[in-house]
Amino acid sequence: MRTLLGCLLLFLVVPLAAAERVVSLAPSLSEIMLDLQADDLLVGVLDGGERPPALAHLPSLGRWGQLQIEALLALKPDLVLLWPSSVSATEREQLQRLGLELMVVEPGDLDSLAEQFALVGARVGRRVEGERLRDAFRARVQQLRARYARARPLRVFYQVWDTPLYTLGGQQIVSDALKVCGAQNLFADLSLPAPQVSVEAVLQRDPEVLLAADARQLEAWRRWPQMTATAREQLWVLPDKGLERPSWQMLGAVKMLCEQLAEAE
Repeated sequence: MRTLLGCLLLFLVVPLAAAERVVSLAPSLSEIMLDLQADDLLVGVLDGGERPPALAHLPSLGRWGQLQIEALLALKPDLVLLWPSSVSATEREQLQRLGLELMVVEPGDLDSLAEQFALVGARVGRRVEGERLRDAFRARVQQLRARYARARPLRVFYQVWDTPLYTLGGQQIVSDALKVCGAQNLFADLSLPAPQVSVEAVLQRDPEVLLAADARQLEAWRRWPQMTATAREQLWVLPDKGLERPSWQMLGAVKMLCEQLAEAE
């Protein structure tokens, strides 16, 4: 009995060996590996936009939503970094059935993102670097929060797409970034990641600022001059699309967002 108990305790306190062959199934997760100086452990990545030059040589495992499972298996990874929406539910179940270790990374706010540096770092043998990044990230976010605080948050509509009209729900990390900048997501009360909303709902909530990925999507809102954002000419293109890639670079994107929103009336 004592021998069995001792074995169980040993199993609980001895950490897993650091992963040595890592596959990343999201651009943001590939960037986190770079942030941790652990890109030498990456053996394959799922593509979604332009890759960082340091990862240009790695095999592609397909694109967002189109995972090539056979190519992944051929790389014999001992850890798969997964952003849930980057693969279908069927593909995720298949990866689990194949016995692959999946580490799901989906921070819903900036504090959770900071913690992911430490968690991923510990799993890939970069514990010290991960904890250093976590602490530095949290400190920088707190500085931005203190600098750009407002007595009354700005009402901001964050437009993801125009036809149909999509926005972000309150549990998305971008919603937390808006809070850091003294603003509030106009649809923070919605729990869906990317809810579809109507023009009428936007007009009723009357945003003071409207953000979109490109100027074309903004022009249509000029048909409603009574909306506060239109009346004040606060229909703005996002200053940095890195806001939607949760990795260290997101700090710079949040800073640029805060600077932009600080100009709002």
